[in-house]
Amino acid sequence: MEDFDNPDNDFNSSDQQKGISPPPLQKENMRSDALIIPLPEFSETILSESNIMHVIKRRRSRRRYKETPLSMQEISYLLWATQGVEGADQNREWMIRTVPSAGARHPYETYLIVNWVDDLEKSVYRYLPLTHELLFMSKKSDTREKVYFASYKEDFVADAPVCFVWSCIPYRGEWRYNSKAHKSMLLDAGHICQSLYLSAESINCGTCAIGGYHQQGFDNLLDLDGVDEFTVYLAAVGKVK
Repeated sequence: MEDFDNPDNDFNSSDQQKGISPPPLQKENMRSDALIIPLPEFSETILSESNIMHVIKRRRSRRRYKETPLSMQEISYLLWATQGVEGADQNREWMIRTVPSAGARHPYETYLIVNWVDDLEKSVYRYLPLTHELLFMSKKSDTREKVYFASYKEDFVADAPVCFVWSCIPYRGEWRYNSKAHKSMLLDAGHICQSLYLSAESINCGTCAIGGYHQQGFDNLLDLDGVDEFTVYLAAVGKVK
């Protein structure tokens, strides 16, 4: 029988137990001249359905969207609902968000591939949850083509008003739990995406989660190394048709 109290146990020999400083709770911005876009405030008036029972009952995977852009308020709300920060400790060892995460480590980053959002340029962005802002990443003429092929030729993904892409930085969880963090990190992705489903339904939007995609295709699109950070999950979002 495994001795869970043994100090040599994998759990107890984590970098946290060794006194090593934790990794950042948000991916650092390496460019001093990067364009940062503040996200607007929103209120309950944004909701088309506030009854949680109705929202849960209506939840579906939706692949057909209206030719209507999302507003910045709607994007702000969806990002807050899926990865919004509600508190953090002074040492930045844990963070409370709108979704649960093992040890409050929250190993995920959120990227947006934007096709059609009011007042937001068609491009790729990264969400900055600590300040509730967007970081402009890149604008490439072949982004639609890359998304199309990386999603195995799914037009609804490539043409959706916005596509949420979640990447994982494993060391955020490993710092506390070593390899035992890997299972909980996969569970975290489900928490995040279900929050997107419910929050999208509450504003008359639809989403469809995508677990089948070309790994290197999306990693390359988001400039991820595929080792220390890699794509795990994505979801297309648009107004319900």
